Amino acid sequence: MKLALLLNVVDPAISGVLILGDRGTAKSAAVRALVGLLPPIPVVPGDDFNSSPTDPRLMGPDVLAQVRAGGAPDSVLAPTPLVELPLGATEDRVCGTIDIEAALKEGKKTFEPGLLARANRGVLYIDEVNLLDDSLVDLVLDSAAGGINTVEREGISVQHPARFVMIGSGNPAEGELRPQLLDRFGCCVQVGTLPGTPDRVALVKARVEYDRDPEAYVAGKAAETRALTDRIVEARRLLPEVTCPRELVLKISTACSEMNLDGLRGDMVVTRVAKALAAWEGRTVVEVTDVDRVIGMCVGHRLRKDVLDTIDSGSRVRLVWARVRDPEAWEARQQEAREAAEQARRERDAMLQAQKDAMTAAEKKVAEKNEKRAGKKAGAWGGLPGRK
Repeated sequence: MKLALLLNVVDPAISGVLILGDRGTAKSAAVRALVGLLPPIPVVPGDDFNSSPTDPRLMGPDVLAQVRAGGAPDSVLAPTPLVELPLGATEDRVCGTIDIEAALKEGKKTFEPGLLARANRGVLYIDEVNLLDDSLVDLVLDSAAGGINTVEREGISVQHPARFVMIGSGNPAEGELRPQLLDRFGCCVQVGTLPGTPDRVALVKARVEYDRDPEAYVAGKAAETRALTDRIVEARRLLPEVTCPRELVLKISTACSEMNLDGLRGDMVVTRVAKALAAWEGRTVVEVTDVDRVIGMCVGHRLRKDVLDTIDSGSRVRLVWARVRDPEAWEARQQEAREAAEQARRERDAMLQAQKDAMTAAEKKVAEKNEKRAGKKAGAWGGLPGRK
């Protein structure tokens, strides 16, 4: 989960991470802690859209108008915003609406920015995304994909940037997401309870230390936090230089085709996440091992669900990718498996034959009778016994 979150902030174009897991597995805690790792961003002070002072694509309407008029907006550093989308939010609260107070006092229509405006250039967190109203989820995903939020309200037409890192979390036991929504999340990771006692004890002790003195605990982790922040900054700088060999892109698309994925989102997300992983590790060329590590969380949730399937989505992805990744090695392993199965069959037949040879005449007679009766139903009449 940590790797998926970090790769998402390295390349926000991945379109978000979906975290699914049981209750009490620190999904929300991990997301809220992620903001502390992100570097501060330059913003225009007093602007409701977290506008960039230099990039027109990330400017709100007022700042963009100022720049086009020849002005130079001020700039200050501010923490990367984290905006949580509550389950009971309305569409007006999310997108923005008319400022009623300004309309009553000044008699003019003024736009009041919503949560998408506040989340621009930051993180939008949707807890219990599987319980959120479908219309709101569609709205948020459309804004995340295009990076722009368009509002048409009672004579007001406003368009503002809405580029954010989208993260959703939920418990599958409380409700499933629609396949269309699953497909719009770039990565999906499954979170489970730690199985090992030492790991659980370490987590409990860390939480107790944090509750006892949060400031001291955070100060003790400051060096580790700075190191991760510096690594994110360096990965973002390196990302535009990362390339993926054509042969590897061809294998990714072949695997997605064999898994019958709808559309091309799976192909693009695997490539982007593999590039982000290479940048995270300080490399400029994607390797096949990068795809090994990310393809499961990129396409597993995009597979068509079939209740008759005897194999889960994760295993299916691994099998298909292993066959496409190295066909010769795959065929060699399959041949070894067939030979091993044949050898096991021969050994089993030899053992049964040895047991048969060691049987006495009376035991053989009983075994033959049992074999004749094997095909009959229990309690069926087999006719009168023959005369000896």
